[in-house]
Amino acid sequence: MNTKVRARLRALADRMRKDAGMVTSEYAMGIIAAVAFAVLLYEVVTSGQVKTELQNIVKRALSARM
Repeated sequence: MNTKVRARLRALADRMRKDAGMVTSEYAMGIIAAVAFAVLLYEVVTSGQVKTELQNIVKRALSARM
């Protein structure tokens, strides 16, 4: 491999190492988004219609003949 190619690969590897990972603010935004999604999912699952449908599914599964 010639020296120009090695130098370019080394520079590319250095840039990739510097950009690897998230900073604290990105972690915070990710956590906020995850919590918001969890709250939304909880609200949907515990709503009346969805709760009734889930209970019906469980009842049918438990009363099924094998």
